[in-house]
Amino acid sequence: MEKPTSGPSQPADSVGGNAAPQVIEQLLAKATGHRSDAEQNTFFNRVIDAWRCQPGPDNSQPVLTLVAGYAGSGKTKFSRFLCEITGWALLDKDTLTRPLVERLLVSLGGDPHDRHTELYLQDVRPLEYRCLMETAFDNLEAGTSTVVSAPFIAELADSDWVARLSDRCTSRGIDVVVAWVRCDVDSMRKHIELRGDARDTWKLQNWESYASTLNTETSPPTAHITIDNRLGAATYLTDQARDALNRIPLREDAELDASHQRSD
Repeated sequence: MEKPTSGPSQPADSVGGNAAPQVIEQLLAKATGHRSDAEQNTFFNRVIDAWRCQPGPDNSQPVLTLVAGYAGSGKTKFSRFLCEITGWALLDKDTLTRPLVERLLVSLGGDPHDRHTELYLQDVRPLEYRCLMETAFDNLEAGTSTVVSAPFIAELADSDWVARLSDRCTSRGIDVVVAWVRCDVDSMRKHIELRGDARDTWKLQNWESYASTLNTETSPPTAHITIDNRLGAATYLTDQARDALNRIPLREDAELDASHQRSD
């Protein structure tokens, strides 16, 4: 982010070391519906500490954040924003695995854009997610906090899968947060149509049937945090927060706060 120039046009509340953390905390509180609990507050603190580049008392452990949701829910955009403000690594399923998935489907005699038949669901998808998660753990075991963006629909419906993931993270000293991006059906369809991706052809051609399988009213019980992106709310909030953060001399604040800590 560019460092703003000083002058009378700079908002009065954008100066001081607490401005950026307040913007970030307000964004997260709004996006998660102002719900407050221990897991959510811990995650908020981790995000703010990462922004400040000041390790907190519990920040020796890297954090794995799964950002999950249906196609077109806005999980990729939220994941990218989260990585912007934390500096954490981003692994997007489609970016990481899509070329291999398409080639594998063709080699098995299928459609490269298939995401709904048994060929994809049984023979290809498990390998896709395995590669995604193993890459995440390569980052995490090197001490790099990582955000993984993928639907995780079947995984979050499987409490045993989540338990195995939690156990694996605990045994390696890794914190794990599962964030579900909730969105309404009409907004998801609009997002899917706008991106014009061939892998979405079946969904759009069979929209009523596809939409009937979606549960947009609740989050998976295994999710720790829900990001409310109905009617694009969270996307709008991230754009607002990005604009506000661009007007704050954040790096100077971080250096000032760090120097104060060193002198204490």
